[in-house]
Amino acid sequence: MMGGIATSGQLDPGRLGEQQAQLATSPKLKTNIIYNMDCLDALRILPDNSIHCCVTSPPYYALRDYGTVGQIGREATPEQYIERLTNVFNELFRVLRPDGTFWLNISDTYCGTGGKGQAVSSANNTIKTQGCKPKDLIGIPWLLAFSLRNSGWYLRNDIIWEKANPMPESVKDRCSRSYEHIFLLTKSKKYYFDYMAIAEPIAPSTAARLKAGRGAYHKYVDNIPGQSTVQGINRPRAAGAFTDENISPLRNKRDIWRINTVPYSGAHFAAFPPKLAETCILAGCPENGIVIDPFFGSGTTGLAAKQLNRRYIGIELNAEYCRLAQERIGG
Repeated sequence: MMGGIATSGQLDPGRLGEQQAQLATSPKLKTNIIYNMDCLDALRILPDNSIHCCVTSPPYYALRDYGTVGQIGREATPEQYIERLTNVFNELFRVLRPDGTFWLNISDTYCGTGGKGQAVSSANNTIKTQGCKPKDLIGIPWLLAFSLRNSGWYLRNDIIWEKANPMPESVKDRCSRSYEHIFLLTKSKKYYFDYMAIAEPIAPSTAARLKAGRGAYHKYVDNIPGQSTVQGINRPRAAGAFTDENISPLRNKRDIWRINTVPYSGAHFAAFPPKLAETCILAGCPENGIVIDPFFGSGTTGLAAKQLNRRYIGIELNAEYCRLAQERIGG
């Protein structure tokens, strides 16, 4: 079967071994499908080493109540939240191919600000965590990143997603937040990464400096502390030694991504922009590969995968979001 929504009734977590064996021996893993069930149960059904790439953004801690039993993000403490996510992503580790990539979008929470959503657990509707004072930034992204690294993941990149149109904040005693983290994690030291697929144009000033030439007497002509070789742009050369024909117009993508949020008309309030998912998929998944999102939401990852000639598997606990995602992606 290709496409559609599979429910927990069709995939029984009590028969994990039998169903996993069926999937592992089937001629083709079901793709372009949404599993309407708990993400940990759904991942347990998938066979080992079967997924090329994961792009996901789990519910942020204590930010929203999605009104679904078993949801992640409403735990009594940040430690419980980190533990639950670590368990989910440890199961992802099993199903990811050895050359697979995992792109994790996550943001932070302030201690004592649980009142922004419905009650987490405490009577006074505030977040409390060991070692944090009220108004402290908890450090959720790095707590999770270190937990995953300790579990065996390779922590390869901390990418900053910078938003020029962030949500406004009325605070007067700190700067307004305008970025989130995207961690690139991998299962192995060597993995699929198509850097040219996301390469960006070089700055015009770089081309001008290369064409202008460089004398032999400047402070960067020799090795400097922290660099084993002289940078190419600082090596002595005559003016005109570089021309447009031998200057690459592209450079490796930097780790600050300036991507604005975009409006989504459906009844989901935390959809990340398609360009974010597209960038991760282009770099981290080969064509016709399989991209999974265990927190599928409105289906942005699946939509991007389909448009880029990749296959997708979505997992979403909320049945209404599954319906929205299916309508959005189509087919």
